[in-house]
Amino acid sequence: MAAGFSLKDQLFNAAKVRHLADRFARADAGFDAAGFEARVMDRLPDLELKQRIAWIATCLGDALAGPLPAIAPVLRAALPAPLDPTLKDDDFGDFIYAPLGELVVDRGLEEHPDLALDLLEAITQRFSMEWAIRPFLNRWPDRVLARMDSWARHDNYHVRRLVSEGTRPRLPWGQGIDLPVAAPLPLLEQLHADPTRYVTRSVANHLNDLTRHDPELVMDRLDQWRATGRQAARELDWMTAHALRGLVKQGHPRALAMLGYDAGAEINCTLALLTPAPRIGAALEFEVTLNAAQQQPVLVDYIIRFARPDGRERRKVFKLKQAKIEQGRPLKLRKRHPLRGNASTFTLHPGQHRIELQVNGRLCAEAAFDLQA
Repeated sequence: MAAGFSLKDQLFNAAKVRHLADRFARADAGFDAAGFEARVMDRLPDLELKQRIAWIATCLGDALAGPLPAIAPVLRAALPAPLDPTLKDDDFGDFIYAPLGELVVDRGLEEHPDLALDLLEAITQRFSMEWAIRPFLNRWPDRVLARMDSWARHDNYHVRRLVSEGTRPRLPWGQGIDLPVAAPLPLLEQLHADPTRYVTRSVANHLNDLTRHDPELVMDRLDQWRATGRQAARELDWMTAHALRGLVKQGHPRALAMLGYDAGAEINCTLALLTPAPRIGAALEFEVTLNAAQQQPVLVDYIIRFARPDGRERRKVFKLKQAKIEQGRPLKLRKRHPLRGNASTFTLHPGQHRIELQVNGRLCAEAAFDLQA
């Protein structure tokens, strides 16, 4: 994403809408490009992201009359060339093509599921159809999983990624799916050995979702994959760390051990606040000193417990350092944590807050600080 522009602006500004209109005008001589563009832009600026996708899909559907088999040739002809299939990693394409998936769901879910899946296979090579595939998983789970079994071996890595990303239990912005969480595991078995990071990142994200339901299942599967040796050790190390990141934040002993950290290691910790009364808009500065009797790899996190006016807390874990303590030599770390007053995720409130130090999953030091308005 380009810096300095909002997500919505990058996805669906007037130039993007005109681009889509021109592609459909070239694909269908009867397509009213000017009318489509004017209708879309009449409401688009006032809508949120998902609403924009739905609105463009509605306008496109109104401009393309007929059932899915009748409009499928136009949809195919309007597509640009596939994203570069020789790359090892990429973003998920141009957002302006997301409405095509919504249109395919609308026209194909009930009456033409096989044709709809054919179209999603083609469109996902231009923009990820991870949201559009999920209604089909709910309506036709066996049919879609069978198709995904072949997609997991597809030549194009965007299609392979759709298999993992589309079946994620907790896909951001995605519709919930009714599949048992273990149902996609045979597909992940194939995909974990993929040569592209774009696919293996999706597999790792999928596993991270699964850890909320069954941590042991995920860790057992990662151990099995390591034993088979189908994926390069370095890539599987990366996947393991990415897949277990939620468990690591929780201090899960087995997850930490799989990453080479000993949750039971004896480590002496001190936490010194350099700004015990920071202001909102400034920063919390602190220093950490760690000592161990023998050389020890450490994963150091810190937790801030943000106070709320109603007396509740919001707990958030932040990464500090992956390092190694040398025998007889203290490890000193320093951090400046911004306390932004205009953060979009949550609002800061004055009052007493707490910071906790977590080393290899264990809390070992804490301190209070008074956040000033």
